[in-house]
Amino acid sequence: MGLFGSVSGKQVDEFAKGLAQEIAKRYPPTMDKGSGERKISQKRLTNILEEAFNKAADFRRQHKLGVYKKARLGNTFRWELSELGYSDKFVETATEGLVVYVSRK
Repeated sequence: MGLFGSVSGKQVDEFAKGLAQEIAKRYPPTMDKGSGERKISQKRLTNILEEAFNKAADFRRQHKLGVYKKARLGNTFRWELSELGYSDKFVETATEGLVVYVSRK
């Protein structure tokens, strides 16, 4: 695996933003802030995040992401979650999980 991988930076950005949007559909930012009507269990939230992380790991395997593209994926994902209105704690936790999943061999 090289440093740059076989996919463009724009494609990585689009994938990361789509991943964040997918999480937002299933776990809206209002639920993260506690202002939503419904509460979600920790187990359900864990399942939502793990499904997203597994998609990211599959994307990494398909496109052979290099070091820089993995970093770009994590950063774009982080900024998209922040822009969607998630708490800093959630953004940090979700981004850390994504980076761990994508970095595994």
